[in-house]
Amino acid sequence: MAYGSKVVPVEDAVAVIRPGDTVATSGFVGVGTPDAVIAALEARFIESKTPRDLTLVFAAAPGDGHDKGLNRLAREGLVGRVIGGHFGLVPKLSRMVTDGAIEGYNLPLGCISQLFREIAGRKAGLISKVGLQTFVDPREGGGKLNDRTTEDLVELLSIAGESWMFYKAFPIQVAILRGTTADPDGNITMEREALTLDNLAIAMAAKNSKGLVIVQVERLAASGSLNPRHVKIPGSLVDCVVVAAPEDHAQTYATAYNPAFSGEMRVPVDRIAPLPLDERKVIARRCAFELPLGGVVNLGIGMPEGVAAVAAEEKLLDLVTLTAEPGIVGGLPQGGLDFGAAINPGAIIDQNQQFDFYDGGGLDLACLGLAQADRHGNVNVSHFGDRLAGAGGFINISQNARKLIFVGTFTAGGLNVKVGQGQLTIVQEGRSAKFVDAVEQVTFSGRLAADNGQPVLFITERCVFRLGENGLELIEVAPGIDLERDVLAHMAFEPLVREPKLMDSRLFRTEPMGLDEVLLERPLSQRLSLDEQAGVLFIDLDGYRVRTLHDVEAVREAVASRVGPLGRKVAAIISYDAFTIAPELHDAWFAMAADVESRFYNHVSRYTTSAFMRLKLGEALSRRDVAPHIFETPREAQASIALRAETP
Repeated sequence: MAYGSKVVPVEDAVAVIRPGDTVATSGFVGVGTPDAVIAALEARFIESKTPRDLTLVFAAAPGDGHDKGLNRLAREGLVGRVIGGHFGLVPKLSRMVTDGAIEGYNLPLGCISQLFREIAGRKAGLISKVGLQTFVDPREGGGKLNDRTTEDLVELLSIAGESWMFYKAFPIQVAILRGTTADPDGNITMEREALTLDNLAIAMAAKNSKGLVIVQVERLAASGSLNPRHVKIPGSLVDCVVVAAPEDHAQTYATAYNPAFSGEMRVPVDRIAPLPLDERKVIARRCAFELPLGGVVNLGIGMPEGVAAVAAEEKLLDLVTLTAEPGIVGGLPQGGLDFGAAINPGAIIDQNQQFDFYDGGGLDLACLGLAQADRHGNVNVSHFGDRLAGAGGFINISQNARKLIFVGTFTAGGLNVKVGQGQLTIVQEGRSAKFVDAVEQVTFSGRLAADNGQPVLFITERCVFRLGENGLELIEVAPGIDLERDVLAHMAFEPLVREPKLMDSRLFRTEPMGLDEVLLERPLSQRLSLDEQAGVLFIDLDGYRVRTLHDVEAVREAVASRVGPLGRKVAAIISYDAFTIAPELHDAWFAMAADVESRFYNHVSRYTTSAFMRLKLGEALSRRDVAPHIFETPREAQASIALRAETP
């Protein structure tokens, strides 16, 4: 070994880990998981029974659900405490927690990810609203997973009269990370990795805790040869570099290497085989009807993964931005042991930055898995009896998305359905009910969502529920399903049932639904709805494309025919998401908007998630002496109408 080189045998690298150290690892499923170093640490312990009583800290679950990743370290005496975001793919560690053999904490994945950054900055901890009214709330256990776990890592704060969660910082003695290429000075690039994760933040956290940083790579470069813009972890933060064998450095646990995951090339997605028509595809299709055109979407692990495949089949990928919590923006998110990666991503950012965006309300829609739900709309995906799955990014995402969908089959365990010819038939009912009287653990608070006015749907293969102020309301039932026999008989509570409509029969047919045309080419008759009693007209211009003067005049005529017969003016709420207009028609459109407002509206509120569209609308309307009441969300637009009605 050349003098000064940081490249060492893996056995030498793990020899620096001491008993009682806090060890933070990278990895999201198999993406970025440093298996060679983890395996060497296991081997050292088997041979020498040291180090002992380690604290393992991980945001996601670096594992495959069997023996890889951190599952290797589930050995009596090696680990004394775990602090993790997700446990579903590290069952050997989770079993040690549920058996009470070691201490365990489950904190929101995003908060652990962000906490690495706070530790790096020598801050006291992370302040966030994420986790309120869930099992992570100190009033509900503070994320502790067994009686052996007693130290409080989460506190409740009151700031300016509001409740906040405080996640305490702690020193990290060892970081075990992964990259692609290293030079002898320890500079690390990640060009063949599917994700960058929290590698830089964890390295800084360990270094500023006076700790050590070990990085696994697949290849070496000459000193000074790496492009500085490609270096993700500077050599000044790295103590040891380990070169792994190919079998310990696969891009994911399912794929040895796919350049479309790492952005090194793009591949056609129109050749991806459609999902088979079954209950999973029915659910994914129904979710696709809710995709916000021009919006940003998160798809969770498991059942929600199918939404990406449906979006591709229905030619919607260019109309929405799909994301995954470890840092994927755009492209086609993958599932299974490829989860976390995406084909043809538009960008790959650090995981903590992705959660900054999520926590700040950047998601227009999140589609997440459903394991248990109760009458209040509480959801549990994290803990069932003696099985610990962990919350993962679920709490961050579910609490902060502007609109939320929970998806899953209506029952579990042996469910068998027949799908086709526009309807659904239950061949064999599942053994376990998902809609229970009270969830075993609150991973999502229905009351908090209702109080915040967050729109929430629960989509299954046979029915759809909506969360209201008084709990769940049944709003749709599949063709072929008997309401009493197939739905209500398998619920532990009675939902509100008024006039549920039939789910779209296209969900249950083999051929594509033509959803791109459904969302973009909806006739104006379906875009206008009038509440005569309240005196409010709703106009949904989402995806409306103004390409000719006829498209302009059609809106004028539609408003006149709907409101004119009333003989009085109404308030109007207009959505402009993914609205497009030919430049030569701007003047005609806004002249029409000013005309219908003067003739038919006493007040109008417009909304769009696009800041650019809000700016352009405001400028155009102001030039025509039209009050530009333009908001970001429908809730703000509706509040403006309500305030107007209350003002004398």
